[in-house]
Order: sequence, then structure tokens, then C-alpha cells
Amino acid sequence: MEIPDPAVRTDGAQEIAPDLLVLPNQRVDLVPNIGIIGGTDAVLVVETGIGTANAEHVLAFASEVANGRRMYLTTTHFHPEHAFGAQVFAGQATYLVNRAQAADLAGKGPGYLEMFRGLGESVARRLDGVRIPSPDVVYDGGYDLDLGGRIVRLRPTGRAHTRGDQVVEVPDAGVLFTGDLAETGQFAIFPWFPPHDTDVSGVGWLAVMENLAATKPRVVVPGHGDIGGPEVLAGVRDYLRELRDETWLRRDSAMAEAEIVAEVRAVLTDRHPEWSGQEWIERGVGCLCTESTEEPGSSVRSPRAPG
Repeated sequence: MEIPDPAVRTDGAQEIAPDLLVLPNQRVDLVPNIGIIGGTDAVLVVETGIGTANAEHVLAFASEVANGRRMYLTTTHFHPEHAFGAQVFAGQATYLVNRAQAADLAGKGPGYLEMFRGLGESVARRLDGVRIPSPDVVYDGGYDLDLGGRIVRLRPTGRAHTRGDQVVEVPDAGVLFTGDLAETGQFAIFPWFPPHDTDVSGVGWLAVMENLAATKPRVVVPGHGDIGGPEVLAGVRDYLRELRDETWLRRDSAMAEAEIVAEVRAVLTDRHPEWSGQEWIERGVGCLCTESTEEPGSSVRSPRAPG
């Protein structure tokens, strides 16, 4: 099935707090929710959309919002619809990411560029001329970005959806951008593609979501889907627990993986019949079948509660 053109639209921009806008993805596949966060001196853009044309659209809109203020760009992780437009911002904004994400961009970016080009003509067209971006600033541990009267906290989470996930917190507004650590209206996206990419960790992801849910932000902007409140984080946490428990129950009874997938899919689609992305259940089962209770490398840095 051909994927619809993943075009970012700016006509539906939502102001979710003073000087804080979201360009909602309007439930279009491969379009992320994009943030524009302002302070008195500078503006931070969160995500680019997939490809240069989308990024040019986002940059033009953000430049109007900035109205002469300095501009920054960050991305929540390296996947193409989130970061593969960053080249457009070169010379216009300072691009900063956490170290693990920078390593993902350099090490896995070229492979993902080719993989996404194979998803259909509309996606391939969007990726024409794309170069893997190179960040201007790479940070360790965490980064507090002062926009002038507003501090934005960039916090890596450790291995979860990818090795390089980071969340973006706006404490004065109680807003949290999660990237693909959280979605609404769909099953969690597990990029489990052995042997090419097996960095996603269901155990690590669940630990991240438990910590994030405890912070109870006022507004949660997921990677894809509708903006919500703390229930978004709790919902993803609860689903990941279900996926883990249903998978491990069957794995520990020595069932074959194909049988585990079939049974877990039946259970979870029955519980969440309205959700899209059922194909990700199989990927999640495959990932969790390889993991232990304490998965090495899944350490989590918990962000502070907003406020």
C-alpha cells in the first residue's frame, strides 16, 4: 500500500502555552508533531519533518515566529521523519543533540535513508537530495538551553525506542516533547530489524516510561498522534507492561516465537481494537523475546518534574 505524501502542514498550528506552538501531525504517517518554543532571545524548533521541502516549510514558519530572535534546532532521535531535514537549518539555526543520537545519525543514518526510500514513491521523493545531518553542538548528560526568560531542558533517556532518545522539557509551561517514546492511538513503534538494527529495548523503554509518567507534566506532545496530558505517558507505560508480560509468559513456557506472536497479537488487539499499527506488535514480541529482566545498557536518566 502506497504511503500518503508525508507533508508537514503549518496551517493548523496550536499554541499550547504562551510562545509555544505545535504543528500537529494530523495523523499523517511519517509526519511528526513539531514544536516551536520561544523565549525573549531565542526560539527552539523540535523536529524537522522528513526531507528538505518539509524542513524548508518548517524553517519559514519558525522564522516568522522568531521575528529576528536567534534560532536553535533539536531532534528527539535520529529517525528520518524527525531529523532528515536538518541540513536546511544550516546557517540559520544551531543544531544540538545528545551524544548517543549523534552517533546514531552518523552510524545508522545512511542505512535508514536507503530503507525509507524503499517505502514508496512519495517518501522517496521527499528524501531526494537529503544528506545525513551533522549537529553543531553535541552534549553529554543533559543540556539546559536558555532562550531568554525560559529554560528548555534536553534530557537523554538511555536506550529505549533507539539508543539516542532524548526528551525536551519546558518546565515553566509543564510541557514535555517525547518523540517516539510515546504515541497516541497506535501500538508502540519497535524498530526491531535483526540483524541490521536491534538497538530498541522493550525493558529499557518501559523503565523510561515509568520514570516519565512519574513527572506528570501538564501537556505531553507525543512523537505522533494527539497531544494530551500525563495519561499519554501512563498509557504507553501500561501497554509496554502488557506487551512484556504477555510475551514473557509465553516465552517462559517454551512456545515457539511464531506462536507467541499470534497469541500476543490476538490478546492486545482485542484490548486495543481502535489502535493502528498492529504490525509493530510482532516487532515488539521479537525484541522482548531476546531480553532479560535487567537488560544491559538500558540505564535511564529520569528528567526532573516540570516546575
